[in-house]
Amino acid sequence: MTDSPSIVPGAAEARARLVAALVGTGDEDRSAFRDLYALTSAKLFGICYRICGERQAAEDVLHDVYLTIWKRAGAYEPHRASPITWLATIARNRAIDWQRAQAVRRSSPIEDAPPILDEAPLASETMLADEETRRLHGCLEGLEDRQREAIRTAFFDGLTYAELAERQNVPLGTMKSWVRRGLARLRECLER
Repeated sequence: MTDSPSIVPGAAEARARLVAALVGTGDEDRSAFRDLYALTSAKLFGICYRICGERQAAEDVLHDVYLTIWKRAGAYEPHRASPITWLATIARNRAIDWQRAQAVRRSSPIEDAPPILDEAPLASETMLADEETRRLHGCLEGLEDRQREAIRTAFFDGLTYAELAERQNVPLGTMKSWVRRGLARLRECLER
């Protein structure tokens, strides 16, 4: 029997394989990058497609996602975040950037475009963001498994209460309660 009944059989091995592929990619190992792509492309494409709403756009964004991963994989720290969370965050951010760029292109002529600014965050902002990320992950780990899973699934996959309830085979009211209680506990933890 394992220490934690919430761990899905094989999940630790899958996570270890993904961490190894991501760390290998950080070392510029092309074979590890191929493995990483094979292990994650379907999930990351799903995130891109859900946000972009267009297959071609999602494919273009996914290409940018993997370019970013190739460049930044060396910065991944396995002890700070799960590999899929790290990768999904990149995909989500790239897709949101694409979506925002589309809105700007549709709504304003080039003459009205704001000047291009240096978007690199200040070191102090990066440190604060890292600390906030650590706190968030710590608080998430303090939630009940079903609450944590429902909140993560809603965030990364964009599922509604009804979709979450159907996926977990529970009544809609139960799912809403899980998410609300989980978010309330998360907020309390983050405010401490």
